[in-house]
Amino acid sequence: MFRDLVRKNRKIAEEECIAILREEKRGVLAVLGDEGYPYAVPINHWYSEEDGHLYFHSGKTGHKIDAIRNCDKASFCVYDRGYREERDWALNIKSVIVFGRVKIVEDHERAIEITRKLSYKFTDDTAYIEREIENSGPGVLVFELIPEHMTGKLVNES
Repeated sequence: MFRDLVRKNRKIAEEECIAILREEKRGVLAVLGDEGYPYAVPINHWYSEEDGHLYFHSGKTGHKIDAIRNCDKASFCVYDRGYREERDWALNIKSVIVFGRVKIVEDHERAIEITRKLSYKFTDDTAYIEREIENSGPGVLVFELIPEHMTGKLVNES
């Protein structure tokens, strides 16, 4: 059902894919939007080592949430900062694309805990995180992407 990479020599190992998902802070979530148009939005994420799912926080309404409620299929693309070989202008970038199904986290306490874990990717200021959760927690919606397929590759920009 899912396609293999065309350039198999560019494929990166699953462990590298997971490291990118764990370490990078942002990616692009693509869903089926209005009138069948793709809708892709940059978004923060947290990768759970426990279940291998990706988690996101959001407001409770909007284009993204409407699209998720209408179709649970999505893809999520993350790429690293890249590197250059010595004396080379071209950037080498590792990217990961996860295909899967999106599910809204209905348990509010679990959603708050996931929000807390996601927040620690950006700051270790516990007081700030707890203040934000207290102020914004009631309006937060958390959803998870349950992976069905994942590919990763190394691309050279030259």
